Amino acid sequence: MILKNVCYIIIIAICAYSCNNKPIADTLVYNAKIYTADANNNVAEAMVILNKKIIAVGKKEVLLQEYNCNTKIDAEGKFIYPGFIDAHTHFLNYGLQLNTVNLLNIPNWDTAITLVNAFANNKKNLKCITGRGWDQNKWTNKNFPTNEKLNTIYINIPILLTRIDGHAAIANAKALELAGIKPFQKINGGVIETKNGKLTGLLIDNAVQLVENIMPKPTEADKEIALLAAQKNCFAVGLTTVDECGLDYEDVAIIEKMHNNKSLKMKLYVMLSDAKKNYEYLIAKGKISTDNLTVNGFKLYGDGALGSRGACLLQHYTDRPNETGFLLSAAAHFDSIANLLTQHNFQMCTHAIGDSANRVILNIYAKYLKGKNDKRWRIEHAQVVTNDDIKYFGDYNIIPSVQPTHATSDMYWAADRLGAERVKTAYSYKQLLLQNNWLPLGTDFPVEDISPIKTFYAATVRKDANNFPANGFQMENALTRKEALFGITIWAAKSNFEETKKGSLEVGKFADFVILDTDIMECKPENILATKTIKTFVNGSLVWQ
Repeated sequence: MILKNVCYIIIIAICAYSCNNKPIADTLVYNAKIYTADANNNVAEAMVILNKKIIAVGKKEVLLQEYNCNTKIDAEGKFIYPGFIDAHTHFLNYGLQLNTVNLLNIPNWDTAITLVNAFANNKKNLKCITGRGWDQNKWTNKNFPTNEKLNTIYINIPILLTRIDGHAAIANAKALELAGIKPFQKINGGVIETKNGKLTGLLIDNAVQLVENIMPKPTEADKEIALLAAQKNCFAVGLTTVDECGLDYEDVAIIEKMHNNKSLKMKLYVMLSDAKKNYEYLIAKGKISTDNLTVNGFKLYGDGALGSRGACLLQHYTDRPNETGFLLSAAAHFDSIANLLTQHNFQMCTHAIGDSANRVILNIYAKYLKGKNDKRWRIEHAQVVTNDDIKYFGDYNIIPSVQPTHATSDMYWAADRLGAERVKTAYSYKQLLLQNNWLPLGTDFPVEDISPIKTFYAATVRKDANNFPANGFQMENALTRKEALFGITIWAAKSNFEETKKGSLEVGKFADFVILDTDIMECKPENILATKTIKTFVNGSLVWQ
């Protein structure tokens, strides 16, 4: 009898096990419209997550039959997208600048002085004052400002106020003195402005670094605080990966430490800055690749920016007939680095805005790439490219990494710089897309707003937040909504060699995703910018709501 009972219990247990023998998963996300950004941009309603990764995508009823899920997240009919990826940022500098004078959208230089005074009055024992964001192109008087008013108020404190693009700045007399800058001084790849025998304080491109070098440097603790502040703001807009364009290897060590102690959850693709110590470091160490960090390339600066007339043009600026801008280093330098990176199989990513700079860099890339390849060398910005040169992107699989909000910020004055005909070859995102049939998108924040929704809007509607212009800016180069979505997800991941682990919501990839309150793929264009982020997830874990 006892034996019978034991057998009966075993049989019942086996049956129960067979009936409930479904794999255990961590999370089911359901009741959503999920844009997967897979090859066909399929739409699903649910997905299952286990150990940070997606293991199934489909219908809720089917997935519940196949998996026992410990946690269930009801998306309440909202819209899920892969975690947004910004293909061009200055993440650490953005965080650091959150604690400096904010000069964005000021109407004139007098307002800058007022903001500097307010900042100084709220701080004690100031050793220096820095700020960023002014743009003379937005003022009634579009001339560059000078340092005269700063000099009368701040005699003993060095001040450096950087233009929005980071390629020009105003330094006060004390900062110029500490940097050893003299009237009529020349510098390669930059401008130190002198008028009537006196320094005006205006520094362009490489000249800015002369003052930056004498300003107090942020400590490691300052950088940790900045990274966390930047992370918080980025998660709030649905970003889960950012491409950091230019750090020294010491900053990478800080990021690695913060990833390891789990205080920093933002994923980063880091390009090291163009410096001998950084080349030596990565060549010795080799590519860095973890779940949260990839370091596999270098960021170089070909020229300056269009707004400060440092972008290197083939012909003179329309509004400054004697100027063409300049390269920030000799062409031989870019050639030597291309040779070095070819030998060690690292990615080369070069800032090039003017048509001359783009031509120089494209020709150097072509020399070493030698035709079709999968090295994914990038041109950051690719802002003004002649019709004769654009074919290089396709012929040599060179990746244009572009920022759609640059077009809608610059459109007010770009034709002043370039003229009516040449501006037609600028911000040509559709033409660039057609070269390789994919295109990573970014913001260049803090130059532009961090919002990927604004990137999506500018790419598709070609208008700014003021709904200008009514018919869109050079609409022949607008992207479709699918192209724009891919640009801030899977194509951005591909530009980092990370498309097999992120960028789309597919089986085997990390569960990085964002829940939005608006269907940006279907809503009216005028509703896109009102989109709100409800929740952001990294590796299946909630990081912002």
